[in-house]
Amino acid sequence: MSTVLITGAATGIGRLTALALARAGHTVHATMRDPDGRNAARAEDLRAQTAGHDLHVLELDVQSQESADAAVRTVLDRSGALDAVVHNAAHLLVGYTEAFTPEDIAHLFDVNVLGAQRVNRAVLPHMRARRTGTLLYIGSTTTVVVPPFLGPYVASKSAFDALAQVTAYEAHHFGIETVIVMPGPFTQGTEHFPNAGRAGDDAVTGQYAGLDGLVARNEAATEGLFDPGDDADPAAVAEEVARVLALPAGRKPARSVVDFSRAGVEHVNDVMREAQREFVTRLGFGDLLTVHQE
Repeated sequence: MSTVLITGAATGIGRLTALALARAGHTVHATMRDPDGRNAARAEDLRAQTAGHDLHVLELDVQSQESADAAVRTVLDRSGALDAVVHNAAHLLVGYTEAFTPEDIAHLFDVNVLGAQRVNRAVLPHMRARRTGTLLYIGSTTTVVVPPFLGPYVASKSAFDALAQVTAYEAHHFGIETVIVMPGPFTQGTEHFPNAGRAGDDAVTGQYAGLDGLVARNEAATEGLFDPGDDADPAAVAEEVARVLALPAGRKPARSVVDFSRAGVEHVNDVMREAQREFVTRLGFGDLLTVHQE
């Protein structure tokens, strides 16, 4: 079994993944901001739900390199090694793209994109030294099908996805695998939509009032994408993460889609993967596409 660090484990997919991995026998370091303060109840719930399993809750604020470094040091001191990181921490913004100030979008990118970079900078020296490890990113199908009214979020998840891909080229050289799990939309079972941020420019938002009805029915429209009888439960993402991490080294997929809306993202991924393989090989860098196993 593996030792795994999960970011953003207080709620939603991060919490569900921590529970699934701990119950599967992994040593789980479930991280969140302020686990002794505002997230104390959530931290205690995680511990209670995994009693008898090897789960630890610790502080990690992805907006701080110092916090990421300290969390990884704690994991290594406690467990001796770190086999996998699940990059899950993210925030959602909903609204009209023009109404988001540059500061709104910069803050979102700081969490959703730079947060992963900070954690990678904390963990990759250890993984490179061991020449093994897995970086698993919780991406999004929105980077392919691009829904309306989520502009800054989609942009940030696209950057997150690109960062994962280009980091993978270099990480492959050190035996480190990369997986991007792409959840589709969920309208319940997470706090993503209830806790979503809004645009900072109210005056501009007001000028789009004619579209307010579309925004108001966004969740209902999403639910209409699910087939009758579908249990669109985000626990399915946690189960897929557990399945992927249980696969032997060298057998993990580059991408995996968990999408009850059936948006056809898998087909786009297949075309993109072949185009990328052919392009990078023509550049003469085909060796970067393969994880170096020792």
